[in-house]
Amino acid sequence: MPLRIGLTGGIGSGKTLVASIFHHLGIPIYYADQAAKDLQNSDPKIKEKLTRLFGNELYRDGYLNKVYLASIVFSNPEKLKALNTVMHPATLQAAAHWMQKQSTPYAIKEAALIFEAKAQKDLDCVIGVYAPKDIRLKRTMLRDNCTEEQVLKRMQNQMDEEQKMKLCQFVIINDEKQLLIPQILAIHNQLIELSKNESFQ
Repeated sequence: MPLRIGLTGGIGSGKTLVASIFHHLGIPIYYADQAAKDLQNSDPKIKEKLTRLFGNELYRDGYLNKVYLASIVFSNPEKLKALNTVMHPATLQAAAHWMQKQSTPYAIKEAALIFEAKAQKDLDCVIGVYAPKDIRLKRTMLRDNCTEEQVLKRMQNQMDEEQKMKLCQFVIINDEKQLLIPQILAIHNQLIELSKNESFQ
């Protein structure tokens, strides 16, 4: 099995961009958020649990009504917690199964909530992507065509960015000043070397 690497960062930090660069280096990427959405649409047990929690309006023609779900969970911490209680164990299991099938020196799980979901216990180390709050706000508002208030509400549901970075073994600065690719290549080379260390196997 490869080294199991987490890739995390707050909303608008640029995780997806960083993941795509690792992918170009030949590293397989597991996108946890997308995998969770797939499970929400395909797993009958999960669909049943979520419908019980959020009502019959949650699914339209068998597909998750994402706008409806977001309108509930981003303004209600208890409902968000209930959603995570259903989704975290399922996504952790799916990610672990995916990792076992990879044959590269290391593989990456990209997820916003690695520490919040306590997923780090199943990983060998975690890379954090850091960007200042004002840049993250601007990027997310542009990307999702939403208001500053909506982004701030979503940020409140995530761990403090500074605290999150302290828990990571590697940190990539994505502040539109420092070059990304040299930082990523340096970590890539370190991980290739680490993968040769038998104590990690």
